[in-house]
Amino acid sequence: MTSQPVTELEPDYALSAYDYELPSDRIAQDPVTPRDTSRLLVIDGDRNLLHQHFYDLPNFLRAGDLLVFNNTKVIPARMYGQKLSGVPVEILLMEPIGLNRWLALVKPGKRLPIGSTIVFAENVKATVEGIETTTRARELQFHIPAEADLDKIIQQLGKLPLPPYVTDSHTDPDRYQTIYAEVSGAIAAPTAGLHFTEPLFQKLEDQGIDKAFVTLHVGIGTFRPVETEDITQHVMHNEWCEVSEETIAKIKETKARGGRVIGVGSTVARSLENSNFQAFKGKTNLMIYPGYEWRVLDGMVTNFHLPKSTLLMMMSSFLGEGGREFLMSVYQEAIAKEYRFYSFGDAMLMLR
Repeated sequence: MTSQPVTELEPDYALSAYDYELPSDRIAQDPVTPRDTSRLLVIDGDRNLLHQHFYDLPNFLRAGDLLVFNNTKVIPARMYGQKLSGVPVEILLMEPIGLNRWLALVKPGKRLPIGSTIVFAENVKATVEGIETTTRARELQFHIPAEADLDKIIQQLGKLPLPPYVTDSHTDPDRYQTIYAEVSGAIAAPTAGLHFTEPLFQKLEDQGIDKAFVTLHVGIGTFRPVETEDITQHVMHNEWCEVSEETIAKIKETKARGGRVIGVGSTVARSLENSNFQAFKGKTNLMIYPGYEWRVLDGMVTNFHLPKSTLLMMMSSFLGEGGREFLMSVYQEAIAKEYRFYSFGDAMLMLR
């Protein structure tokens, strides 16, 4: 799609059309307990709105349906150190790019040019050896003892990176992991999955609903702000994902027998749409916005997303024609009904 002057943009492609105002007290600071007692706003295939709880999810699924989850696990990616001068430094690891080498966001960025050294512990340091042009992230080369393992050092020194809008949380950090988190590598949780519990899994299994997994390591691409009014000009940062032959086989079997494939979260949606019914292992920067032709998913579980985010654009696309206007009206309904928003908040089930 070619770029157009802002004045000629159709609303579906205009960043400002995805804005909304959210009272600050609706941003959930802690998750509910048990996990599946969060609220669930259901949009059925006829666009009716139903106000439920997450433990009601089985009532909207059928025997033969398939739920697909992202089994990524959040790493303790936030680390604290200091410059040789003693100035405190905070980093957020983004992705490994070589042996003991990571791409990382740093604060204060302006004071960490190439050649700077960050000290994390007596025998753990990192040198800034490059700056990535798009995100301004630093390429950090870690210097550790020869016999040491950097992954173990990160586990010891790092902290789980809660989102910046979670400013007053009292929850156990484990609540920012899904109960099925398995493959380490994400810097943020696939939050749609945070609502699932073992009893709910058992109920779904008893009902004849199967499950499958993909892995997408949630990175900066999912959260990086859109900075162009014409959203078609935004370039997503690559995120690593894997869709196995086993998962593809389950999806094809489900479709063949008339079952529905329900993605748990936007990361599952991106993984499956990127793979397009083929096994895949690599990086994706797929951005989905209105006009995209969905191929794999028949339904999606998702949380409520930030204004002007690529996630809002994806959900608008999933709802089909007029999806953006409808979704924005749904968000106003959710605000009026006092739903809790963002990572520790409530959920939506969207069926096509």
